[in-house]
Amino acid sequence: MSQESMNPEISSDDRLWAALAYVFSPLVPIILMFMDDKKNRPFIKANNMQALILGIITAVTSAFCIGILVWFYQLYCAYQAYQGQTVNVPVLTDFCKNQGWA
Repeated sequence: MSQESMNPEISSDDRLWAALAYVFSPLVPIILMFMDDKKNRPFIKANNMQALILGIITAVTSAFCIGILVWFYQLYCAYQAYQGQTVNVPVLTDFCKNQGWA
């Protein structure tokens, strides 16, 4: 059973924007924070801040080989988001929720 049929609040547009936030981070998450119609959607909001932080981590660690690994992990997160699944990044998800960002 697909996630979309389990949660009708997640539209295909939400899934696409969440996936794009992971693939083109940190640019798309910053743009999404300024789009009033997108930033308050629960699924986008839950994924956007995680994608932004992962993008920053990738940019900082890009001088090292670990940056490439983080980017591949971002692609995996993008795939999960496009499938309509809530992405749970270890440590980062709890941090974002405790800050009230997601």
